[in-house]
Amino acid sequence: MTALKIFDIAGSGMNAQNLRMNLVASNISNANSVSSSLETTYKSRQPVFAAELVNQLDKLNAPSKVNVLGVVESQAPPVMEYAPNHPMADADGYIYKPNVNTVEEMANMMSASRSYQNNVEVLNTAKQMILQTLRMGQ
Repeated sequence: MTALKIFDIAGSGMNAQNLRMNLVASNISNANSVSSSLETTYKSRQPVFAAELVNQLDKLNAPSKVNVLGVVESQAPPVMEYAPNHPMADADGYIYKPNVNTVEEMANMMSASRSYQNNVEVLNTAKQMILQTLRMGQ
């Protein structure tokens, strides 16, 4: 593995965590939204990551970058609340709230932030090692 491959790996990890943080922000910002139907209610969104393991053993166990496979919506049902006086209530008097758990989202946000910080540290350490190697030739 070349030394510069480290930058690709850490960069892909940072991009993945950036997507994760954006989805967490979207979930939290929509956590208290209200809808009048099941179909239009906001659904929690989560990223799907995969470590690229193709040809892993053939390349001296060199790690590969993080791949974002996509974003999935939660299949959990929205929260139904009886509020007949609410302006968004349906004909039966129910309003629908998203299936977002703010406590889980906050924990997810902290985990994504830590993972992003770890990738930044990897980049900084690799940069320092390369600079020290270059200084050895002086």
